Amino acid sequence: MFFPSLTSPDSVASIRVSTLGVKAKINMPSPQNSTFDVLVVGSGASGGWAAKRLSEAGLKVAIVEAGRPQSDANFSEHKPAFDLKYRNMAPETIRKARPIQSKFDVCNEYTQDWFVNDLDEPYTTPSDKPFHWMGRLRMTGGRTNVWGRVSLRFSDADFKAASHDGYGEEWPLSYSDLAPYYDLVEKYVGVTGMAEGLEHLPDGQFQPPMPLTCQESIFRERVKQTLNRTVTLARSANLTRTINGRGPCHYCGPCDRGCVTHSYFNAAFTTVPDALSTGKCTLISNAMVHKVLMDPANNRARGLLYVDRNTRQSHELNSRAVILCAQSQESVRVLLNSATREYPNGLANSSGVLGHYLTAHVRSGGGSGDFPTLGKKHTLGAPVKPVGIYVARFRNLKGEPPYRKFLRGFGYEGESNLDFNWKAPGFGEAYKQALLEPRASLNVTGFGEVLPRWDNFVEIDPQVKDIYGIPVLKIHMSDGENERAMIQDMGDSAGEMLEAAGAKNIRTYAHPSAPRWALHEAGIARMGADPKKSVLNQFQQSHDIKNLFVMDASGFTSNPCQNPTLTIMALCVRSCDYLLGELKRSPSL
Repeated sequence: MFFPSLTSPDSVASIRVSTLGVKAKINMPSPQNSTFDVLVVGSGASGGWAAKRLSEAGLKVAIVEAGRPQSDANFSEHKPAFDLKYRNMAPETIRKARPIQSKFDVCNEYTQDWFVNDLDEPYTTPSDKPFHWMGRLRMTGGRTNVWGRVSLRFSDADFKAASHDGYGEEWPLSYSDLAPYYDLVEKYVGVTGMAEGLEHLPDGQFQPPMPLTCQESIFRERVKQTLNRTVTLARSANLTRTINGRGPCHYCGPCDRGCVTHSYFNAAFTTVPDALSTGKCTLISNAMVHKVLMDPANNRARGLLYVDRNTRQSHELNSRAVILCAQSQESVRVLLNSATREYPNGLANSSGVLGHYLTAHVRSGGGSGDFPTLGKKHTLGAPVKPVGIYVARFRNLKGEPPYRKFLRGFGYEGESNLDFNWKAPGFGEAYKQALLEPRASLNVTGFGEVLPRWDNFVEIDPQVKDIYGIPVLKIHMSDGENERAMIQDMGDSAGEMLEAAGAKNIRTYAHPSAPRWALHEAGIARMGADPKKSVLNQFQQSHDIKNLFVMDASGFTSNPCQNPTLTIMALCVRSCDYLLGELKRSPSL
């Protein structure tokens, strides 16, 4: 599979590409033919969907992607470590150019060149507020190349949380507005899951569930019986039956290194090739977008300015509408760097809230324990299930008394593990026998909601530019009192559940979030009904500039404890349908 890449709009070419077996003619723009209906910045969870939805509707779309094209040839899920130069055992070689990205365990010798070079593209933080901005990809598909794939719906307990507990702002939409789009996205993506009938964690359009391990089943049953908490299969974008030529998971294990059978959802081999196959979409790779260009006379976005990563030349693209899908911090960085005389504090920022209310997920509380092996022997060649368990939120639920220690709540992601006894005592034959005695364990890690606060924000650092001459972000992020109390409860409740399940040697932890959060950053171009308190409306359209949209998680009004990607995609499709309607009614928006 090959995706065409355009490094300059001055190039003229007609390329035939094969995407999932479909031949498509892609017309590359020339100087006389470089105006598009829509420019989509980014090709990940939202960017891929925006390009697919709009090009399939007949619009002329360009995906403007900072990274290079992705290909099955780059996937290494079946490649043994002994084929690598350093056997994936020399992390210091990764840290040289990627001191931040290498802290994310999926940035390793297999995948390091998918990630941003931290030295070339830095960011800054205050000395007393360290923040690890990890998962910065420079490949078609963005973070969907390496994401954890947990796909959970939000509910009205999340969209309307402010009316329940009085904190913050409500989302300008409800679950019923988004439910049909959740259905659409799940049917296309393919999500394995188990229906549980929980109002606060709505069921979806699930593929047949992957089985739980024996230890996970014990944990599920005993936690339900003892504590009345729901432990379910982690709802994950891994196929268990064929969809659109994509094969079911074959349990090889390392999804973060790609998948030649396309068994997990990655925009690089799903939505992006669908868009390209229409003949209406162009992929422009290695394009560092840093400015939305404006027509001040009409208060409209007229296009984009980008730097070619290879030639370092600047280029302009023109369009009827612009959609930013670059990932929360990256999209807001573009808006802040696009300041004009009319919008001196950042484009579309008449409210003054652009960049503020940064949220992520706290993930620094949890626990683990040992379980019976139930007679099962371990082998290094066994199938590896790519998905574990999920413990649904159980604090501050509708119809229950408020939990006195903190607002909102958290869920857990976890998995069981059967392994050799690598810490066996002794030596010789006794050691060999002890080593082969299997050990079973189960761990859970909490993922908790961070309350939106004004003092968690991003801004442009005027003193620092990246290698392309683009001013970088300065990120201000810290735990609040609510997060600290929640993290402590994550550790305590993990121990409580493990004990209820009969685990031995229970170990719990509860640490401050900083500097590592959960890569689920959101909220810094928030949606809202009141333009004085928000940047976007319910369709992720700028209140100030009607042909400018931001369709990644930066539009989230709050950041519930569920993983955000499924909601990012559903919101994007809904917003694209709105944009299509607006363009039909008023071609100039």
